[in-house]
Amino acid sequence: MNERTPNEVRIEVDGPVRLVTIDRPHRRNTFTDELHDDFRKAMADVADDRDARVVVLTGGGSVFSYGGDLEFIPNLTDAHVRRRMMQSARHLIDQMVDFPLPVIAAVNGPAVGLGCSLAMLCDIVLMAEDAYLADTHVALGVVAGDGGALCFPLMTSLLKAKEYLFTGARIPAAKAEALGLANRVYPTSELRAAALTLAHEIGAMPWQALQDTKRAVNLHLKHAAALVNDFAIHAEAESFSRPEFLAQIERVQRR
Repeated sequence: MNERTPNEVRIEVDGPVRLVTIDRPHRRNTFTDELHDDFRKAMADVADDRDARVVVLTGGGSVFSYGGDLEFIPNLTDAHVRRRMMQSARHLIDQMVDFPLPVIAAVNGPAVGLGCSLAMLCDIVLMAEDAYLADTHVALGVVAGDGGALCFPLMTSLLKAKEYLFTGARIPAAKAEALGLANRVYPTSELRAAALTLAHEIGAMPWQALQDTKRAVNLHLKHAAALVNDFAIHAEAESFSRPEFLAQIERVQRR
């Protein structure tokens, strides 16, 4: 497997498969404004790669992604920074919904906040047996606007979606599979190989039939995004200026 990018988003080439790794393990693969941009660029590069057929998305180290970097979040009191970040979040969601190639999430560890949303925006979700999902936006005083409110109701029931979005509770891998939020669960040591094996199996399918089938199925997601995202993203942006959010961040950072 050949590695092509030496930064916080790595792309490795394995025949028709592209392994995209969010590689910031020293900060639990959390997203800054710059990582938002780098991730979108990396995915755009893969979409433009004529030899690519399938993507496997994973996290560096033992974490998929803990979402937003809390050291960056205080900057969101600046209206300009907040507006740019929410635009970036909206562009990331749109890019994942419209992404032409099948994307397999290999959730190798905790997928929290934006990390959870990113996994849910993939086409197939494989999880390590000790991994978990958690959309913790509301628990931090923030509207669940960058994926959870869009994806959870489509993948499980409205009742379960509300329960997990309202509480931010962890969803262990086995529970995620039972709820329809994950396709399969593997021992951690087997996850990467299983994801790559499935990616090669899918990548061998006739490409036009594969890509247009994904596009057809994702019209359900695209329709839901048109209904949900404008309100959800704007409401999330408002959350960042509210005193209860700032108080929550102070408590988290003191731990």
